[in-house]
Amino acid sequence: MDAQINLIVKNDVGLHARPAALFVKTANKYQSKIMVCNVTKKGKLVSAKSILSVLTLAVSCNHEIHIEAEGPDAEAAVADLKRLVESNFDEEVKL
Repeated sequence: MDAQINLIVKNDVGLHARPAALFVKTANKYQSKIMVCNVTKKGKLVSAKSILSVLTLAVSCNHEIHIEAEGPDAEAAVADLKRLVESNFDEEVKL
């Protein structure tokens, strides 16, 4: 495994619909194999490059996810996905 990280999803809808699509689109920019799982629900690792797989994780707001990448651009892929999640999927945070 070349790179991995655990993150808390703060988006109101979790990793569903638009956030999931952005997550998958970002993952698909990289050659590395990228996997993700819902730590909170003790889910299994699935491909971060498949919208259907990501949606099956049922990630809700405040759930912890684990991302791991293996390949030539693994570090960059994890860093980009970290930025996306921490930026609340490029949305304004509602207080």
